[in-house]
Formats: sequence, structure tokens, C-alpha cells
Amino acid sequence: MRIIFMGTPDFAVPALIALVEAGHDVVAAYSQPPRPAGRGKQLQPSPVQREAEARGIAVRYPVSLKAAEEQAEFAAFDADIAVVAAYGLILPRAILDAPRHGCLNIHGSLLPRWRGAAPVQRAILAGDTETGVGIMRMEAGLDTGPVLLEGRTPVDGKTAGELTAELAGLGARLMVKVLADLPGYPEAPQAEDGVTYAAKIDKVESRLNFAQGAADVERQVRAFAPAPGAFFELEGERYRVLAAEIADGAGEPGVTIDNRLTIACGCGAIRPTRIQRAGKPAMDTEALLRGRAIAAGTVLG
Repeated sequence: MRIIFMGTPDFAVPALIALVEAGHDVVAAYSQPPRPAGRGKQLQPSPVQREAEARGIAVRYPVSLKAAEEQAEFAAFDADIAVVAAYGLILPRAILDAPRHGCLNIHGSLLPRWRGAAPVQRAILAGDTETGVGIMRMEAGLDTGPVLLEGRTPVDGKTAGELTAELAGLGARLMVKVLADLPGYPEAPQAEDGVTYAAKIDKVESRLNFAQGAADVERQVRAFAPAPGAFFELEGERYRVLAAEIADGAGEPGVTIDNRLTIACGCGAIRPTRIQRAGKPAMDTEALLRGRAIAAGTVLG
């Protein structure tokens, strides 16, 4: 099939690779424009742009698809279908209708649960035991279209990074399967009950809230690992918690209850197992405490 691929982050890259390796003709890739990053704030292409260019695929990164000229250029690719994976722009009706078979999206949840921008993080934060990925026909509403095929996986203590990578690979395989026999996958409307919205993650959410129960705090750590990283502050310095375990103990929320950095929560306690100080490499908490003791009774912010 002649495919226009539309995606931006690492989550989308396995699908692009899978489509090419399955023998499809990816005639163009659309991605978000390069963004400043790193110490020098140099413009950096998205993961999808880098992968597409490495494979000789033409890349476009318009800031919007609302202009008639952009829509005409999109239509001129004469695509059979557009495959979308975490692209990041709203697709106007003219874009949705341009390919012969419309636009299919790889969405990282079991719809209608967690429609929206951050389904993986929201599933972890909510304590969902299972999530998945679906191949969905795109329409004007936010992730409201019918689903052709879905796959499931247990959340099972995974971080957002681990779960995102797993769903990316699963979604890529499902999309290849659907495109191999498009008429063989009838479209099932989403259930009207059970709709939830996965709002975009705000960085303020990554500050650890020790007033919660320990299980909630541990989920907060996993939901924001590896980025933006859940954190607490001590003496004005930010400490990113990359992994943590629920521990025995109780006390005033946000106060350490031993010399091992066990932190009391609203119910129970949490112990970071991997941590990163500002401007320093990540390390196991035991190694951190050998160089920077944090005594029992320390108040963390």
C-alpha cells in the first residue's frame, strides 16, 4: 500500500520500521518540527524524522495542517492510507478524507479508557492492572473512532518507559496485521460506558506527593520514569526518583523514618531504590547515601 506515516516520538518508530519491512511504500512521513534540546538548545529532529530520513523517506513537519496548501500537498501523495502514531497535531477533515482508506491510528490504551494524550502514564497512575493498544479508525472526535484490532498486556509493575516500548512494538505488529487484510478486520464502535480522558502530563504532577498512600506514590514514580522523573526536594536541591519500592513503616508524610531514605507516606512508606541528583548520574540509593547521608527525621519537599 502507498502509506503516509504520521508520528513524532520513539513510540511511533517501531511502526514506521515495521511498515517498511513489511514491503509497504511509505511515500512520506509527517512529524512535529525539530525542537531545541540539549545544553546548546540546538534544533533536534524527532525520532520519526531521524528514522525516516535514514531510510530515504521524504519528511514534512508543518506546524499546522489547516492551510489549504498543506492539505493539497498531503492529498497529492495519492496515498492508500495514512498510519498515525502519537503525531501530535489535530487532523482536519480534509486530511482524514484524503487517503483512499482514510487514517488509522495506533493508540496506547484499551479504548474507550484513556482517550487523549497520555494514556500510558494515566493507566499507571490510576492503578490499572491491564492496558493495551488498539488500531482505531480516526474521525473528528478525540480518539472516538471504531477499533479494528487490539492487544492487551498486564501493567505488572512496569514503568511508563517500559510499558510505552512494549505497546509500541505490539501496536506496530497489529498495524501490519490489519493492513495485510484490511477487509478482514471489521470496525467495532467503542462502548459508550467507561470513557476516561488521559490529559497531557503537567510537570508539576511529577513532584512526589507523600500525603498519598505508599502504593500511589510508587505508581507516581513509575508513571514518570524515565521522564520527566518523579522528584522531591531537599535543601533546595531536586532529587529525581527513578525507581522505588513500598516499605514497612509509618510516620509524618514526607519525613524519613530511618537512615536508608525510607519515607513515610499518608499510609505506609516508600523507599527509593534508584535516584539522581541534579546534574549528576543516576545511581542506586545505597551509593547515594554513602556520599550524602540523609538522617532519619529529615523533611523532604
